[in-house]
Amino acid sequence: SSVSLLQAMEESYEVDLVYITERIISVSFPSGAEERSYTSNIKEVASMLASKHGEHYLLLNLSERRNDITKLNHKVLEFGWPDHYAPALDKICSMCKAMDTWLNADQHNVVVLHNKGNRGRTGVVVAAYMHYSNISASADQALDRFAMRRFYEDKALPVGQPSQKRYVRYFSGLLSGHIKINNKPLFLHHVIMHGIPNFESKGGCRPFLKIYQAMQPVYTSGIYNVQGDSHTSICITIEPGLLLKGDILLKCYHKRFRSPIRDVVFRVQFHTCAIHDLGVVFGKNELDQTFKDERFPEYGKVEFVFSFGPEKIKGMGHLENGPQVSVDYNTQDPLIRWDSYENFNRGSYIFLSRSDILILSHIAIHFCLSMPNLVTTLLYPSCLLLFPSFPPSPPFPLPPVLAVGADPMP
Repeated sequence: SSVSLLQAMEESYEVDLVYITERIISVSFPSGAEERSYTSNIKEVASMLASKHGEHYLLLNLSERRNDITKLNHKVLEFGWPDHYAPALDKICSMCKAMDTWLNADQHNVVVLHNKGNRGRTGVVVAAYMHYSNISASADQALDRFAMRRFYEDKALPVGQPSQKRYVRYFSGLLSGHIKINNKPLFLHHVIMHGIPNFESKGGCRPFLKIYQAMQPVYTSGIYNVQGDSHTSICITIEPGLLLKGDILLKCYHKRFRSPIRDVVFRVQFHTCAIHDLGVVFGKNELDQTFKDERFPEYGKVEFVFSFGPEKIKGMGHLENGPQVSVDYNTQDPLIRWDSYENFNRGSYIFLSRSDILILSHIAIHFCLSMPNLVTTLLYPSCLLLFPSFPPSPPFPLPPVLAVGADPMP
């Protein structure tokens, strides 16, 4: 049943506190919650939980790391991952194991799932724990599974990203034995987009790929300039093949023409342990964000061609792009190089490497020269914090703060 913290809070959706079961509690805050409001409400939540459960509650933080949460309750486990994304497969395992261990340690123990942002993160954990608790056949847990399923279906509907659902299926399949683990190395050679989304006013798009392994960037393609109708296909070839293992995120962007802006065309997450075919196809409804984007054709799909070695695959000449596709390999363009995930828990100060800052400084030189004090005051301390070897005084104009952290998580 649902328990309101305060009627006013419930009406304004500043905080949502729900007892999923008697021992599993969800505490959710909207991503846009003001800091003052969030701080006040989290204190109210902590006070209520302490009065009702004493020292018997363990908090799993599914969002960015926050010191104020730890101050309110010392039993906090940090499991945060970027909003709207699937967590790493081993993180799902760790969360379920932590919940189960704590709940079995004492019958009075309860687990609190804290989330600031889209409720999909909470839904992923609830769905995964439903499968995890299936291992036990006790009557009490069967009742809890019913309550969790009802919450998942009624409350946590935002578990809408296909990759989030895919990772829950991975976890369920590994637990049940329906998914056999693939331990062979996989080398990615080709990514083929069948069906071109219309991101330009005259049709077509200018896509480029970024591939992440364990949220670390491992590959950036050139920019493919595609002219033609939506039935055109693009093949992005990687030679030698790119070795991939573990949690993989592939993100395709459209680089706007004569504009320092990029748009997400699609993204997809998968784990190599569940890949057994050397040809894998994701339809539009299996691609994050894209599944509800009208610019991407309904028949559109993305195909991955793997092998067990880095050597060029023979007999793939038919995949070569036609004359309507040209490629710009200027991957030093800062817009192409921006990354957002490696500093997830460092807050929102900076998402760029030192080399990125150096590159961006040349683009932003006019801004910096006109407002040097503002830029140096706001940005330079962050550079020193993240890069201790950074020069003791800025020898070059620094980029505007607006450029830092571009490409937000969603």
